Amino acid sequence: MSLPLFLVDEVPAGPAGTLDGAEGRHAATVQRLRPGERLLLADGRGGTAAAEVTAVGRGTLDFAITDRWYADPPDPRLVVAQGIAKGDRGELAVQAMTEAGVDEILPWAAARSVAQWRAERGARSRDRWVGTAREAAKQARRPWLPVVGGDPDVSTAGVARRLAGAAAAFVLHEEATDRLSAVQLPDRGEIVLVIGPEGGIGPDEVSTFAAAGAVPVRLGDAVLRTSTAGVAALAVLSARLNRW
Repeated sequence: MSLPLFLVDEVPAGPAGTLDGAEGRHAATVQRLRPGERLLLADGRGGTAAAEVTAVGRGTLDFAITDRWYADPPDPRLVVAQGIAKGDRGELAVQAMTEAGVDEILPWAAARSVAQWRAERGARSRDRWVGTAREAAKQARRPWLPVVGGDPDVSTAGVARRLAGAAAAFVLHEEATDRLSAVQLPDRGEIVLVIGPEGGIGPDEVSTFAAAGAVPVRLGDAVLRTSTAGVAALAVLSARLNRW
């Protein structure tokens, strides 16, 4: 069974340390780790350490470091502009894409997005995406946390600018003729993929993205939901890039 992973601000440089705060409470109270059991500590920026529990307190535990290592950031880097969806579909998409290896998620305020992120509601919605990505990264034992970009969301023009600067850019669209499984991929840089909301991507948006250099692509004959299209596309890319 994989060791449980807990996120820390910094991987301890010394031989021992204490896990406290929310992660310490989860380790000691929820998972009920006991002396002698092992765990992983990660800073979300590539640094990871293996440790053994030496003592457990009220919401805290002490540990001894047994090994440590660093993982380079992935390259090419996988970025998804995810159309903002209503209800919990956006968070479902974030969770699945994080487990599948996305490196950055841009909450895209698409023309057909039913939900609108405005003022405090937008900030709260973005925070939920950040929290969802954090927990999914822990579940997947990822050394790098995905970034959730936007302040709180990204406009169509903002997505187009990101596409223009990418090493490769694609728009997932049911009317495309090129398949994601067959298009040329770069050896390094950013690969940016656009996923529409429930209502799909409008013609004007497709034109804007194409003008920025993005290639419309499809996965197959089935039309997927916004909550599943991203993870399916990332699976294709991860296999083709030998991440999987």
